Amino acid sequence: MDMTDQAFFKYVSNFSEYQKRSMFGGIGLFSNDAMFALVSNDCCYLRGGNGLDEEFTQLNCEKYKHVKKQTTATVNYYDVTELFDSGFAGLDELLQKSINCSIKERKYQKSSASRRLRDLPNMQLTLERMVKKAGIDDVDTFLELGPVEVFNKVRVAYGSDVDVKLLWKFAGAIDGIHWKLIQEPRKKQLLAMCE
Repeated sequence: MDMTDQAFFKYVSNFSEYQKRSMFGGIGLFSNDAMFALVSNDCCYLRGGNGLDEEFTQLNCEKYKHVKKQTTATVNYYDVTELFDSGFAGLDELLQKSINCSIKERKYQKSSASRRLRDLPNMQLTLERMVKKAGIDDVDTFLELGPVEVFNKVRVAYGSDVDVKLLWKFAGAIDGIHWKLIQEPRKKQLLAMCE
């Protein structure tokens, strides 16, 4: 680690408490579990997003390129090393915006609003499509209706010969367990509720 890295870490500590973790072959800086900066190869990067990309581009900040064995991934972090070294007056505001934007995006990612049906246990894209075709568009509605009502709606949409395993999968998705772990008494209870 060189002097620029150390000076950047000290500079960032004026704005936010942060944790350091190894990321993209460098060191990622995290606030509230959201990565907002990266230090790699003696360069300092800030995360873009939410209007920041245009500001970084106007300041001629290049995006970080993470080189893997055979591919190069360009990620949404902008090189602010020159701005930092030259004492650019607007860097304080850019850093604060980057921290705020990162935390906001992380909160959204962890919220139920960003969850997809296929992200629930036992669910996959094909089941998500079936459930949506049956008129259930989001996780909250799915959880509210419960496994029996979801199963019945799918039966209406696809015919009554739908595999009963779907009922177990829906119940497991709601309970947060694999469908094969559902006990026999629970299965019988669910089946009885379907009739």
